[in-house]
Amino acid sequence: MRVTIMSKTLGGLLLLLAATCSQAADWSLADLMQQLGQKKAGTATFVEKKYIAMLKQPLESSGELAFTAPDRLEKRTLKPKPEGVVLEGNKLTLERSDGRKMSVNLADRPEVSAFVESVRATLSGDRSALERYYSAALSGGSEQWQLNLTPLQPRMQKVISQIRIAGGHAQVRTIEFLQADGDRSEMTITSTSGK
Repeated sequence: MRVTIMSKTLGGLLLLLAATCSQAADWSLADLMQQLGQKKAGTATFVEKKYIAMLKQPLESSGELAFTAPDRLEKRTLKPKPEGVVLEGNKLTLERSDGRKMSVNLADRPEVSAFVESVRATLSGDRSALERYYSAALSGGSEQWQLNLTPLQPRMQKVISQIRIAGGHAQVRTIEFLQADGDRSEMTITSTSGK
């Protein structure tokens, strides 16, 4: 009797495990991009830590993010000092705490464009834009996934060795940039709204 109950319990667990593995195996980059592409706008808070070899402690900043599909992304740093970055179409504008602004046309800076597309193309679910600049490898399942992006362009490879974007369903939770020189940055994102 005890053996029968144990074998049924074990059998049930194996079926559950098989179903979970099957579901994870069915999860693809196309599925992720489709889910992300459905989200047309969102706001979030972030905490970013930059680990730089010559510093003993990471540099930490925090602030707010806003995204409107397909191509507007705004990062407002509130701490340690206010500054902003606004990406709209092919124009990237940096605003310093003293009010000075500087704009860059991404068409004139292909390496900056490639860097920007890692985040923007992921958020908008634009797989073709993403694969124009990166080799993409997805692991995990819909509940918890990680997208590893490896730059295709030699010029970009000299700056970034890999970008790791992780989340669940249509929610990006972390973005990690691993630089070629060994430095890295890690951004933790907490959604505050989304459509």
